[in-house]
Amino acid sequence: MLIGINPLLGGDLLKILDDMGHGDELVLVDRNFPAAATGRPVIRLGGVTIGQAASAILSVFPLDTFIDHPLERMEADNDPTIVPDAASELLRIARASHGSSLDFGVVPRFDFYDRARAAFAVVQTLDDRPYGDFILHKGVV
Repeated sequence: MLIGINPLLGGDLLKILDDMGHGDELVLVDRNFPAAATGRPVIRLGGVTIGQAASAILSVFPLDTFIDHPLERMEADNDPTIVPDAASELLRIARASHGSSLDFGVVPRFDFYDRARAAFAVVQTLDDRPYGDFILHKGVV
């Protein structure tokens, strides 16, 4: 048992987050994302929304302050101006813990799949809201 650690952060996920270095990318996705097809380690958080997962992860995960967009989201319906509900929720959570100047970079859908295959790991939730797929860039402590 650890004090002050969100209970959603089990040992496997904590190890992955700890093993990541500055600039490594963590992919946080919804239930429909083909996580296993990325070939990256997949941590599944059953019964958890994107917001719940993001709150837990961002409580211990520093975002990269050396790049313009340490948060990226999958483009919805080939329109970068559409901001899905899950994205609004994640951005609100990230701004609360990492600063109000944060904003998303937007990645076209098929480019997002390529980026996920190069990421350090994937965290998959059971969130069923569409386009709940994100890349978080790890910063320094």
